[in-house]
Amino acid sequence: MKRALKNRQARGRAARPFRLLKWIAVAGVLALAVYGISRMSNIAYTEKDIGVVDFSALSAKGRRTALEAANRVRCTCGCGMTLAQCVATDSTCPLRERNIGRIEVMVEEAKGPRPVS
Repeated sequence: MKRALKNRQARGRAARPFRLLKWIAVAGVLALAVYGISRMSNIAYTEKDIGVVDFSALSAKGRRTALEAANRVRCTCGCGMTLAQCVATDSTCPLRERNIGRIEVMVEEAKGPRPVS
């Protein structure tokens, strides 16, 4: 009887590190999921949605900067949409062409300062 109890206690002690590792792995996965969601929460409409504007000349950071700005600034026609939403979804907006131009300016600004020649 005492031997069985000692064996059970030894197995319990051996299982503790594995249990701890499982909890650490679960916490890591959850942290990565939260981080990923927080990084993308400001960009409802991506460069694929805004297909009429070319983002290809931007770095990843510049692309994110321009997309965040386009998804933050509002269309001035009174619809309440953002520039990105307007360009991506409303082809009848009377200010759509102007909004495309505004996003293109955001793309140019996201490229950073130009070298003086």
